[in-house]
Amino acid sequence: MPELPEVETVRRGLEPVLSGARLARVRANRPDLRFPLPDGFVQRLTGARILRLDRRAKYILAPLDRGDTLVMHLGMTGRFEIAAPDGAIRPGDFARAVTPDDKHAHVIFETEAGATVTYYDPRRFGFMDLIATDGVERHPWFATMGPEPLSDAFDAGTLARAFEGRKQGPKTLLLDQRTVAGLGNIYVCEALHRAHISPFKPAGGIAKRRLAPLTTAIKAVLTEAVEVGGSTLKDFAAADGALGYFQHRFRVYDREGEPCPTPGCGGVIARQVQAGRSTFFCPVCQI
Repeated sequence: MPELPEVETVRRGLEPVLSGARLARVRANRPDLRFPLPDGFVQRLTGARILRLDRRAKYILAPLDRGDTLVMHLGMTGRFEIAAPDGAIRPGDFARAVTPDDKHAHVIFETEAGATVTYYDPRRFGFMDLIATDGVERHPWFATMGPEPLSDAFDAGTLARAFEGRKQGPKTLLLDQRTVAGLGNIYVCEALHRAHISPFKPAGGIAKRRLAPLTTAIKAVLTEAVEVGGSTLKDFAAADGALGYFQHRFRVYDREGEPCPTPGCGGVIARQVQAGRSTFFCPVCQI
């Protein structure tokens, strides 16, 4: 599933054509995605102006001038394709292009400026909804979310409060959206390796002096991933349909059996299933 950098890459790719745009026409080719589309979805969007494009965790939020916010989640295979008068929008550097199948074109937005944005989703695990803008923060999807990891609100104190007295490993707690919003399996593995912290050690036993370097590692790996367009594994594509390539910078993720890249470590990257997900780590330098 796309993680925060992938979603931020898509948001940035959509921003030039959707932020401030008025929707001249909206077409929904089916009544549902993962969930049914809200009542009056097409009618409520047609003629509305998108005030801006925001992101909260792994959601893209488009507040409208009519008092609603269009909430969009990519799921596992959701992607947007942009056709604009001045050509394709490329929000970052990508490894290769992909061509989506028209039979999976489920929602189409056309702007007064002539841009067409199509949402494709072969497995339909993504979803869209319209929520009253003044109620977004109280909505069940967002009400219990922790701070954004790239914001000033996320710091060592955030982790100290979340980890205190906890027996779970730090990876488990970092994946909990109540601790910090938007982190996923890939970037937690990468950040813990950079901070040389074991994914399995009880979080409550981690020295507080190690939490500031961990927050720094989380911010750094996310920032780097956003800069190069996210981490494409199988299904994720950026807003123009191209694939991100942060995977070429992975230190541990999907590198089982390879030498640890930490200078002088000498360890070998291992994989262990943790809560149903593969955890990649170095058993030597992550302690």
